[in-house]
Amino acid sequence: MGEEKEDPQKLKRLAADSYDYDNDSRWPDYWANVLIPPHMSSRSDVVSHFKRKFYQRYVDSDLVVEPMSFGSSSQPPRPTPTPSSSSAPPRSNDQARARSTGSTNRTSGTSATAGSNPPPLRWDRQTILFSVNAWVFVVAFLAAVPVIPKHLSHRAYRLSFMGTTCSSLYSLYSQYGKPRAWNMQALQVYFQSIIASKDFIYFVYCLTFVTSHLCLKFALIPILCWSFEHVAKFLRRNFSRSTLYRKYLEEPCVWVESNNTTLNILTSHAEIGLGFLLIISLFSWQRNIIQTFMYWQLLKLMYHVPVTAAYHQSVWAKIGRTINPLVHRYAPFLKTPLSAVQRWWLR
Repeated sequence: MGEEKEDPQKLKRLAADSYDYDNDSRWPDYWANVLIPPHMSSRSDVVSHFKRKFYQRYVDSDLVVEPMSFGSSSQPPRPTPTPSSSSAPPRSNDQARARSTGSTNRTSGTSATAGSNPPPLRWDRQTILFSVNAWVFVVAFLAAVPVIPKHLSHRAYRLSFMGTTCSSLYSLYSQYGKPRAWNMQALQVYFQSIIASKDFIYFVYCLTFVTSHLCLKFALIPILCWSFEHVAKFLRRNFSRSTLYRKYLEEPCVWVESNNTTLNILTSHAEIGLGFLLIISLFSWQRNIIQTFMYWQLLKLMYHVPVTAAYHQSVWAKIGRTINPLVHRYAPFLKTPLSAVQRWWLR
């Protein structure tokens, strides 16, 4: 059981260590603004720590980076009291103790009042994303329920993809801004910085389905998992003292946080299964060759980027262990085309 709980963070740490920081234009600026003593900037453990902090900030915010101790404290030791200072009159000590007691009571009273009256919620980036993701989760759930009328379900299906597209685009803009210039070189640098983020992947994912006439309810599984995870994290971070949260929402939010790996594995299975469903749809009257080609390019991207690589590579390894023996036994003529596809996939 202990190993299962460590699996998600272990995968994220491996992804952070294997990330290509040298080709990321943001890493030199980030490292230049890190304020540490000069003699520690050459230590590999210090550089690795700040690389994980960089990865947590710009690539995967779910990565947990443990605090790092930088050796001995720089504060001077407290001086030992001299005999002259220890021989102060008892009455002055009593007065100082009484004054400190009164100030402590006033401070504790103020902090208790501040704790009982939390500051109002501000409409910052996290609050806006929470609102949109909560709306997407409700709409996607309504689209997935079979008892909803068909026309309402189809409209909710479209709205859920549109909402996730808007939230992903807003998250990309708030984190990375816009390109420095609108020429080809600046756009190439900008897209290289955002292409490995999960927000960009879900933006392309939703854009692929929101522009298609094909309605696959199976495609709502990644959106439901994605929005549910965001909503649960925001509620645990901002409403943990609420009575309503503790009574009705604490258990599902804790379950989401403790089963993050399960949700990511479920999402990767659904995303790969959608690829095969799109191939099957090519033999129907609703076929869309461009959508199928774009989606398989997206699956190839998910296989290589660090944010989703561990989960997708695990699923594809299981598929290979199942398919390869059957091909070798019953259809050896498929070895050549499958090897060609595999070379294109790993390129």
